[in-house]
Amino acid sequence: MNAEVNATKDQVKEFLDSVLWADIVAELRIWQEGFNMEMKCIVDDAASDNPSTASVLLHMGDLNGRQKAVDYFIGIPNLFLSILEEKQKEKEKDGKDD
Repeated sequence: MNAEVNATKDQVKEFLDSVLWADIVAELRIWQEGFNMEMKCIVDDAASDNPSTASVLLHMGDLNGRQKAVDYFIGIPNLFLSILEEKQKEKEKDGKDD
């Protein structure tokens, strides 16, 4: 499956430099801090309350998944840049082969 990016490379770079993107990343970093605090609480609670191991592991897995989703979301603009750069290289290669 080929990802389609409709924005230009300059538009993506402008977005990465924007205040809006900085605000989004700052909010997502706050979410990650919350996930980390929740993980620490789970570990602390597990030591004292001895909850079911399965429920602890499921919750930890859920929080880990959230962390990965946030990291992926933050990386999307750079992924778009990579896709656009690869398409540019393909164009240049195709132009040279003619």
